[in-house]
Amino acid sequence: MDAQVRKPKVAMAIGCHPDDIEFMMAGTLFLLKDRGLELHYMNVANGNCGTREYGRDEIEVIRRKEAQSAARVLGASWEASIANDLEVTYDISLVKQVLAVLRRVQPDIILIPALHDYMEDHMNTARIAVTAAFTMSMPNFVSIPAEQAVLKETALYHAMPYGLHDGLSRKITGHFYVDTTASIDRKEQMLACHVSQRNWLDDSQKLDSYVQTMRDMGRQMGDDSQRFTYAEGWIRHNPLGYSAPSYKPLETVLADSIVYR
Repeated sequence: MDAQVRKPKVAMAIGCHPDDIEFMMAGTLFLLKDRGLELHYMNVANGNCGTREYGRDEIEVIRRKEAQSAARVLGASWEASIANDLEVTYDISLVKQVLAVLRRVQPDIILIPALHDYMEDHMNTARIAVTAAFTMSMPNFVSIPAEQAVLKETALYHAMPYGLHDGLSRKITGHFYVDTTASIDRKEQMLACHVSQRNWLDDSQKLDSYVQTMRDMGRQMGDDSQRFTYAEGWIRHNPLGYSAPSYKPLETVLADSIVYR
C-alpha cells in the first residue's frame, strides 16, 4: 500500500521515567486513542530514584503500579521498564531490549523524548529509541529477547523537552503543535496517578504543584502555537532509514488538530 494512504494502527510512546509521558505526550496520545489507534506505553527507567521518602525497592514497586494505573487511564498496553534511574546510558543492551518491544508491537507512530533536554536520562532514552527503531528490519541485529525482524515504515516524533528548554536554557520549539485543549483534563487525570511524585517534585525541582506545572507547560505550548489554548509540540525525526518522506502518520491522523510553525 502506498505510504501516503496507509492508515496507521499502532502508536507507541517511549518515555524515560514514570510520568514523563504524562507531562509531554499524553494529550496527543488521547487524541490518537479517540481516532481508534492501539496504544502502547513504556518507560525505560523504573523511577527508583525519584523519592526522598522510600527505599529503592519500595519506590520501584510504587512507581510501577502508578505507571500501570496511568496506562489504564490512557487505554494503553503497559510495557515493563528495563533500567534503573540514572543508569539509562546509550548502551547496546538497552537498545536491543527496546528493539524487542518495537518488533513485537510493530508501531506505525513512535513518540519519544527530545534529543535536547535538561536531563541525560531523557536524552539517552531518545537516542536508544532512535537506534532501536532504525534496526527493526535488520535480522542480523538480534534483539533481547530475540524477536523476528519487521519490515515496515514507521515515523518517529520527538516531544518538547521538559521545561521547554534544552540543557543550556535555549528555548525549543516544535515543527508543529497538536491542539490538546480537548484532552487536557484527561491528561491531568493520568498524571495524577503518580501520587508519589507530588512531594518529590515539590522538594527536588521546586514545583509548587506538578499537575499545575503540566498545565502551565501545555498553555505555553498553546501560546507557541499561536492558535490553541493548550498544545503539545512535536519535532519529526528525519525519515531517512525509517520511511518515505511522504509517510506522515501523526500529521495525517490529527490533521484537523495541527498547526505548523
